[in-house]
Amino acid sequence: MDKRKIAIFGSTGSVGIQALEVIATHPERFSVEVLTAQNNATLLIEQALKFKPNAVVIGNEDKYKQVKDVLFDKGIKVFAGAKAMVEVASWSTIDMVLAAITGFAGLAPTLSAIEQGTPVALANKETLVVAGDIVMATARRKNVPIIPVDSEHSAIFQCLLGEPFSKVEKVILTASGGPFLGKKPNFLINVKKDHALQHPNWSMGAKISIDSATLMNKGLEMIEARWLFGLQPEQIEVVVHAQSIIHSMVQFVDGSLKAQMGLPDMKLPIQYSLGYPDRLTNNFPRFSFRNYPSLTFEQPDIKTFRNLAIATEAMFKGGNAPCVMNAANEEVVNAFLKNRIGFLQMTEVIEETMGKVPFIETPTLHDYYECDSVAREHATSLINSIVI
Repeated sequence: MDKRKIAIFGSTGSVGIQALEVIATHPERFSVEVLTAQNNATLLIEQALKFKPNAVVIGNEDKYKQVKDVLFDKGIKVFAGAKAMVEVASWSTIDMVLAAITGFAGLAPTLSAIEQGTPVALANKETLVVAGDIVMATARRKNVPIIPVDSEHSAIFQCLLGEPFSKVEKVILTASGGPFLGKKPNFLINVKKDHALQHPNWSMGAKISIDSATLMNKGLEMIEARWLFGLQPEQIEVVVHAQSIIHSMVQFVDGSLKAQMGLPDMKLPIQYSLGYPDRLTNNFPRFSFRNYPSLTFEQPDIKTFRNLAIATEAMFKGGNAPCVMNAANEEVVNAFLKNRIGFLQMTEVIEETMGKVPFIETPTLHDYYECDSVAREHATSLINSIVI
């Protein structure tokens, strides 16, 4: 079997780093064709020297010389900037793109890969939150498979294999509840970033860790699931499952449920997506019921964690509402990580921003880019007016 040439967009983030660990353990199955990063030039260079890709792209053009000076003599092509990201994503030498860039920035390279006809392992949920209708329509037109990497969507994907989609009644996304499960607003008002970054079950990047703490991550995943699996909003449910052993479930029209289970380790869904349709062996730790004598489930507290309610409303409203919400969320998370805004104030800014950007029922791709920009301007203005 020929090696699958992988391009990792966002190789210095949590998913990208773990993907390279998976690739390193299966050198007979995978090789690295492209690596990209936005700012972490030092780690990008280290990864390139180890995996020897055909090319690397550093998004921050100010760091181009730093990367090129080390890698050019090694026969590795070096590019810089957002335009280069999009152009490299369309290379015909790539067998699969792992889309792991955080946030809205992942949309353009992912669409570029799909237009080229390259299969995508999708770890960037914001791509579908912002423009899921356009992305999935393009994938259908180009007959390009989109293999989910998020543990919840990978679970649903696996549960649906061999099942007629018309027999799906609903999907149930599980949420750990994050580090503040059971807490109330009088506690959350004093939360700082160091607390919010301490996820109880998963090792993740800063942005997704904060989203998990606010439950926005689960809201984003609901919208992603809608587009990824062609669901109606009312077919998507969230349940809090603190142990993160059941990664999600599918309920069928006869009332039966399928669940995909496993220890909370992102390398497992990453490996599954890169190797699909094969299941590859590994030496990851195995689940044992002896260590988990009980699994618990409860309804999410959407009064305290209003981000999940906001995302649900955006999903039902459709149009540009999820795009606006996502833009505001990216801005407030960035501000929170810089100690410029309080934990509960993030939700307030998102809500106010969504009320300021005009609703568009059927946006074009251009509309999505415009709405993203306008929403960020509104959110930034609100953040700048906050005193903490």
